[in-house]
Amino acid sequence: MLAQQKQDISALFQSALAPLLAGTEVVANVVLERPRDPSHGDVACNIAMQLAKQLKMNPRELATKVVDALLANPAARGLVESADIAGPGFINLRVSAAAKQAVVKAVLAQGAAFGSASAGAGKKVIIEFVSANPTGPLHVGHGRQAALGDALSSLFQSQGYDVTREFYYNDAGVQIQTLANSVQARLRGYKPGDAAWPESAYNGDYIADIAEDFKLKKTVSASDGAPATASGDVEDIESIRQFAVTYLRNEQDIDLQAFGVKFDNYYLESSLYSDGKVDAAVDMLNKSGKTYEEEGALWLKTEDYGDDKNRVMRKKDGTYTYFVPDVAYHIVKFQRGFTQAINVQGSDHHGTIARVRAGLQAVNVGIPQGFPDYVLHKMVTVMKGGEEVKISKRAGSYVTVRDLIEWSGGGDIEKGRDAVRFFLISRKADTEFVFDVDVALKTSDENPVYYVQYAHARICRMLEQWTGNEAELANVDLSPLTAPTEAALLATLAAYPETLARAQAELGPHQIAFYLRDLAANLHSFYFAERVLVEDEALKAARIALMVATRQVLRNGLALIGVSAPNKM
Repeated sequence: MLAQQKQDISALFQSALAPLLAGTEVVANVVLERPRDPSHGDVACNIAMQLAKQLKMNPRELATKVVDALLANPAARGLVESADIAGPGFINLRVSAAAKQAVVKAVLAQGAAFGSASAGAGKKVIIEFVSANPTGPLHVGHGRQAALGDALSSLFQSQGYDVTREFYYNDAGVQIQTLANSVQARLRGYKPGDAAWPESAYNGDYIADIAEDFKLKKTVSASDGAPATASGDVEDIESIRQFAVTYLRNEQDIDLQAFGVKFDNYYLESSLYSDGKVDAAVDMLNKSGKTYEEEGALWLKTEDYGDDKNRVMRKKDGTYTYFVPDVAYHIVKFQRGFTQAINVQGSDHHGTIARVRAGLQAVNVGIPQGFPDYVLHKMVTVMKGGEEVKISKRAGSYVTVRDLIEWSGGGDIEKGRDAVRFFLISRKADTEFVFDVDVALKTSDENPVYYVQYAHARICRMLEQWTGNEAELANVDLSPLTAPTEAALLATLAAYPETLARAQAELGPHQIAFYLRDLAANLHSFYFAERVLVEDEALKAARIALMVATRQVLRNGLALIGVSAPNKM
């Protein structure tokens, strides 16, 4: 059902219950569900069983009174076809054919806005994802984050939220120093395998590329931040560090551009230190009384907030542990006015959740419990030619996002991007995923993104053969849409807005991919069971309208996850 129809049926129940509840303090909480068995009807409600004891009535007797009053209400005409009572007092309704068919006109009227809602109006949400260390190219794990985070951002926007996509650069710490040392070693003529090559150095070919451009005193720029010009001096480790970080940030920008992902803001970890945010956070924690000194270290009483043990904040050597800048960063997010913060990260970050949340509660500045939310994803295994791929020559030790896009598109970047984005959100984030490049290249039902895109292209091909005007479909008579495959399409179209709302609330963009596969399956079933361009003009017009509506919802869903909707395949 459409949302308005669901609201109308809830109102019918409330009206039917009103005289029964008059003079009592009983409040009716009407919950509508889909019957487990579709043969029982379209809507199920157990309100009679909920209220029977409070009203001192037999549940079936109460259900009978509710049904009689509901069906007698003039507002039910054209919406409710029939009502039955099952078991101890379940009320099952059948929605009229006209009500089910109304979704077509709703889609035609709303177009690209169909499925959108305003539940999040006035609420600011920040979604942080990818947030890769600028020490190398983006790997497939970052790709899964990018697909999940971007789709999740679009989902929230579709529900009316003011969304900021943010990339947090970990541009401070040991890994950045290792990057600089690796480039310096290359500048001195060493390479992986040489006796003088640092054991902890990065081994990918990209290190040699950075060293070569540094020697040539090139200037590089990233999407955010000042350009970096190489000094060319092998002993100038600070210039090497700045150049290498900016170089790799630019490389990551290129990868993200190929993936179709854009960020609204970039936030540097180093700025938390230079702007005094880390020191300010530590000062707030000290003043809260939730810290203590022991064995030369500063500890946070995270046990007070459900952690399994207290955690070190500042080590004996005076450096902070990694969760401290995270606490400072999330204080900043809250101060920036975000009512909700969501972090899309690898499952290896699970241990930081309790510590960060404990720190945010300890500062006692009004940050709500459970801030931030986390979407943690598991590993991606890449298969190609029937074998697992573990190493990229360019990266040295892992498959990059760029590798995956190029492989999955057979050299076609757009095709590869579509496949990678669809595949990487097609499973729940907390499940491991096997990405089979050979499947991504197939032009058959085995390839899920091809299967969905072909449904769109199939409709476009159908409509090319029709010579009518789509604008005239707004007033078409939809009553001829009675075939089983048409009913399945209508029901699936009507489920789209609810699917988006549920996926947003559950932080589950994979539900969009599931939905699109179901919609494509229903379209293909219809295509093989029925003809569209029949001689019966009324039936043809109704089916054309159904096809245009289905094409629109396929487009809407694919756009949400950043996948194209080709007219031809």
